[in-house]
Amino acid sequence: MALLSVTAVGAFAADAPAAGTTFSIPDVKVKDASTKSNVLVIGTGGTISGQANDGDPTNLQSYKSGTYKIEDMVAQLPKKEKIADVSTYQFGNKGSGSYAISDLYDLSLTVDQALKTYDGVVVTSGTDTMEDIAYFLDLTVQSEKPVVITGAMRPWDVIGTDAPANLYNAIKLAASGKTKWFGTVLMLNDIVQAARDVTKTNAQRLDTFQSPVLGALGYIDQDNISIYRAPGRVSKAGKPEWKTPFDLTKISKTDLPQVEIAYAYQDAGAGAINGFIADGAKGIVTAGTGAGGISPKMSAARSEAIKKGILFVTTTRTGSGTMYPSDSDGIIAGDSLNATHARMLLLLSMGFSKDQPTIKKWFATYGTQNVVVDAPKA
Repeated sequence: MALLSVTAVGAFAADAPAAGTTFSIPDVKVKDASTKSNVLVIGTGGTISGQANDGDPTNLQSYKSGTYKIEDMVAQLPKKEKIADVSTYQFGNKGSGSYAISDLYDLSLTVDQALKTYDGVVVTSGTDTMEDIAYFLDLTVQSEKPVVITGAMRPWDVIGTDAPANLYNAIKLAASGKTKWFGTVLMLNDIVQAARDVTKTNAQRLDTFQSPVLGALGYIDQDNISIYRAPGRVSKAGKPEWKTPFDLTKISKTDLPQVEIAYAYQDAGAGAINGFIADGAKGIVTAGTGAGGISPKMSAARSEAIKKGILFVTTTRTGSGTMYPSDSDGIIAGDSLNATHARMLLLLSMGFSKDQPTIKKWFATYGTQNVVVDAPKA
């Protein structure tokens, strides 16, 4: 099989080779008479590739995350040849929370490199920070082809595991082409969600991923893939503005700044904000009460931080709700992004621009994902 060479700009995982190492992604297979789509599955680890401790298939909670290789997992899927020609690439094999932003930089470039030849990409991931990874990919992958991220709430080898079904359906979705122009989507439990809107809502349940207020994009039922709504960026399909300005080939991973999240609560102190700044943070997202409120102590700390050039984004800790722009210098409204997603957008924005009006504009456009409809000409 031919190999597509990719030169890494940094280590992919804790145990990955050093920067500058050349990685080889399997090239696409020759299409057969059925013209099935070529899909590359990129494995990063997580529960989906987990192994139950002590070989006990009834142990759903105690397992070693990131054990099985993605090549072996895909090989076990029955009748996958019906839906796609599938290749695999092992990016890493550990829990999602163990990846640094610099690793996500490499992952995004790997996805884009693969999509130069593949029809779609599936990324397997742990679920703990899956929404963070998904939104990073959504904002940075430049290809319009389908990108689907999936995982599991139960490890690969236990009774009642959701892992094989999620992996199979993610491949099916990527191969279908139905989410072309959607950016990155998340698929677990037969439900398709937009990366921008989705969040993990429960520590154990299989239906943990939800999109508050806005709802799912669609569902997969056996051979039926039903898509009922689309992300706002689909209204820009085929236009230059469909792509975000966050083309990672234009910057180094060291250009991405440290951005933190400060959580608001009754009589919250100034320590979080002050501590983050002392630790090197250049931007801070506040997860405020109600419509973004923070305590007087936090507010005073924020005001002092703004004088030092620290940029803030306002979100709500409630789980849903829209933050609207104001004229406050140094504070950007996070629209309906949750704090985790706003953090990703802020660190990318600050990596590409130091101009506050430009960053505000990006939050108001790429961050909001409003539907844009061109009015018919008279």
